[in-house]
Amino acid sequence: MRKAVVFSSFLIILAVFTSAAAAAYTQLDGCPSYTFSNNNHLYANCNPLPTLDSYLHWNYHPSNHTVDIAYRHTGITSSNWVAWSLNPTGPHMIGAQCLVAFVNSTGLPHPFTSSITGYTLQEGPLSFGVPRIAAEFRNNTEMIIYATIELPPGRTNFTHIWQHGIVSSSGAFQAHPMTPQHLTSFATIDFATGRSIDTSGAGGGVSKTQRLRTIHGIINVVSWGMMMPIGAMIARFVKVFQPLNPSWFYLHVTCQTLAYLLGVAGWATGLNLGSRTPGIVRTVHRNIGITLFTLATLQVMSLGLRPKPDHKYRTFWNFYHHSIGYSVIALSIGNIFMGFDILYPEKKWKRAYIIFLIVIGAVAVCLEVLKCFVVIRRKRDTSKQPQTVNGENVLRLIIF
Repeated sequence: MRKAVVFSSFLIILAVFTSAAAAAYTQLDGCPSYTFSNNNHLYANCNPLPTLDSYLHWNYHPSNHTVDIAYRHTGITSSNWVAWSLNPTGPHMIGAQCLVAFVNSTGLPHPFTSSITGYTLQEGPLSFGVPRIAAEFRNNTEMIIYATIELPPGRTNFTHIWQHGIVSSSGAFQAHPMTPQHLTSFATIDFATGRSIDTSGAGGGVSKTQRLRTIHGIINVVSWGMMMPIGAMIARFVKVFQPLNPSWFYLHVTCQTLAYLLGVAGWATGLNLGSRTPGIVRTVHRNIGITLFTLATLQVMSLGLRPKPDHKYRTFWNFYHHSIGYSVIALSIGNIFMGFDILYPEKKWKRAYIIFLIVIGAVAVCLEVLKCFVVIRRKRDTSKQPQTVNGENVLRLIIF
């Protein structure tokens, strides 16, 4: 009966995690709900762009072959310039026909067009008509470029590129950073069908690579970053309460085993993504992931060598088990934050994970205090009991 209750409780916990992961994936699969400051701006289509916290809203008008667009670039400051462009010739800045906006010296957003022939942004006409362009800077964190574009004749499919950089104090436009997110901020979009295609050639509202990155991130956050620490807390704190013995052990093993199995799936998707995300950050992230998988596998294999509680080598096994376990958790949390920097999701997901860590950290501190109180009280009560020669009522100290 006790095992059934423990297993049912675990299923409830797992269901909560799964629901949260599914909700996160659904959110990333389409644009979140957004209200523009001018209610006249209504757009039938929207794509969340794979990098740089950006979104493209648009209406395509086949009658005159024009597109009304609203490009939103979030997570910036008033010292940033932002740009969205079409390039009929390929996924490069050279040849891109840009819509650019920045906050000028008067504190107002200033939009302009720029045809890129070098590595500078200079105001000038584009190779196609732009009858309307405007910009809005909202909440000191988001630039929106509104425009009407007269598409080149005979096509609706183009490479589009988006970027941001710094405007210096002298008003000069500095080059955009060379991070993996900036170097991969391009895709192919069809304004008529709404399809967005990444460099892997897979279509959909979100690229195949981006979907795989999202799945990889969700699995690893849930398994390595959430279930593993919770499983460790169960083993450290729940077992001190004698009425819960040995239920804590089954719950601990079940939680960590499922976390490991999910972690293996996340590790496998990470290996698949390894060659698709260039840069030294990706290499370090991947190497830490391999190290985590190796340590976790050794931890699982060591369960078959676990001595009995009264065995003379049990203390050494406990030291090994705890050292590897806490090392895996520490590396996991660090690698998850590195993954946030690589995947660059909406900031609310990183903040949500930080809040989770703060909550379980506070819970761990409270449980540690409670555990010390229980252990001290138990020692005090036990010391008052008489010891017998035959071994009954002998003081037994539990090593935690």
